[in-house]
Amino acid sequence: MPAFSRFTALAQSLPPTVPFVGPETQERARGAAFVARIGANENGFGPAPSVIEAIAREAPLSWRYADPENHDLRMALGAHLELAPERVVVGEGIDGLLGLIVRLIVEPGTAVVTSLGAYPTFNFHVAGFGGRLVTVPYRDDHEDLDALLDAVRRENASLVYLSNPDNPMGTWHSADAVTEFARALPETTMLVLDEAYGETAPAAALPPVTDLADMPNVLRFRTFSKAYGLAGQRVGYVFGVEQTVSMFHRVRNHFGVNRLGQAAALAALKDRHWLAHILAEVEKSRERLAAIAQAHGFTPIPSATNFVTIDCGRDAGYAKAILDGLVSRGVFIRMPGVAPLNRCIRISTGPDAEISLFETALAEVVAELD
Repeated sequence: MPAFSRFTALAQSLPPTVPFVGPETQERARGAAFVARIGANENGFGPAPSVIEAIAREAPLSWRYADPENHDLRMALGAHLELAPERVVVGEGIDGLLGLIVRLIVEPGTAVVTSLGAYPTFNFHVAGFGGRLVTVPYRDDHEDLDALLDAVRRENASLVYLSNPDNPMGTWHSADAVTEFARALPETTMLVLDEAYGETAPAAALPPVTDLADMPNVLRFRTFSKAYGLAGQRVGYVFGVEQTVSMFHRVRNHFGVNRLGQAAALAALKDRHWLAHILAEVEKSRERLAAIAQAHGFTPIPSATNFVTIDCGRDAGYAKAILDGLVSRGVFIRMPGVAPLNRCIRISTGPDAEISLFETALAEVVAELD
């Protein structure tokens, strides 16, 4: 049967791929479930009991559409950020919101700057709208702010992406450095500042909301997927100058954040005690992962996230062999995708039982390889 012939030339030119191969896909290929799911930077400690109760209360009303304005959640986020709620937009996780900002700014050929090896979902959206992606290498396992700025100016870029703290390396820049970078950008370049791991970072890594609040070319993206344990609900938000943020309403899916997600995010935001508990668990797990790495002569990269990236000390082939060996033993992890970052593996923090499975499996894999 002939294929439908009127897809756009751009759509036909794109590869049939997704930014990440999910653990479920890998489980189907393996014919077995993972015993430790510590590769997707999910919060394996789970959401607060109060959040689960809120979801249960809301579940009988699933026959209703969600509030398309996300009113209550935006009000709560505005109070949390000490911003007018008109300066906040809620969407289907940071991934969905990244797609919207790309749609709002990128046309075929538009120059977009990011780091080589940084979060691939952003690149996926840029390619989907025909943007011209310009990448700069990491420097000392950090996104290189000077190189990003140089590329923006050289290419007259309309967008520049920065994740702070960074995924996949877990490193971070100081709030002062980020603010200086933002203020050095041309007014015609939008800074996409991805702060997905903001809650797990030191306070000195995040610019105060007021520091960038007057800049119409800065958008800050945050999520309920990480510290709050709601990755499956797909709730994120973006905040900035009202005139900039309001553009999202022209293109967003107004029913995109479902009722259960809105209720869960509201409850999560209120439960500060549980958030403090999770942050303590993440810190403890990071320390344990670092100790496991060091026991094998590997170097854990200091992390401000809910994962630890481990420099395996050799080349990408060795790191990939470790990953494959762990996966074959039912331990799901990931690794950065491009050199020189791909000398590393990346492990999400998680419950002690899963970290113990990783520790045992890693010892077996390293023994086999050496």
